[in-house]
Amino acid sequence: MTKDVNEIKSTLINLLKEHQKSFKITADANDKFEVCGTIPTMQGKQKVDGIYFASIVPKPKDVRLYFFPVYTHKDEIGELTQNLQQALKGKSCFHIKYMDEEREKDLIDLFDRSVKVYQDAGLLK
Repeated sequence: MTKDVNEIKSTLINLLKEHQKSFKITADANDKFEVCGTIPTMQGKQKVDGIYFASIVPKPKDVRLYFFPVYTHKDEIGELTQNLQQALKGKSCFHIKYMDEEREKDLIDLFDRSVKVYQDAGLLK
C-alpha cells in the first residue's frame, strides 16, 4: 500500500493509459492529467470534439479522480465496490488517499466497464 501522492497519481495515469486508443489526452502536466473521447458528440447542450471522461488532479493529501462515467452512466456501470464508494465524494469525484492491490483492481474493473459502456453508447472508439 502507498499513500504517496505521486505514486497514486502515476498509477491512475497508467490505468487510464491502458485505454489510450479510445481517448485523446487533453492535459498532461504535473497538476492535471485529463482524457476525452475522440468522437464528436453533444455534452449537455454543447457539441464537443469528444466527451469528457476523466481527470487526475494531485492535491497535498490525496489525488482527485474526476470520473464522468459514474455520473453520466451510473446505472449502466453498476454498483461501485465498497472500497471505491468510500472514496467517492459527491457524484463523480474520488479522493484517493491510498493505493493498494484491492483498490487498483477495483479501478481497473471500473475503467474497463466504463470504457465499454461509453463505446456501446457511441461515445468512444
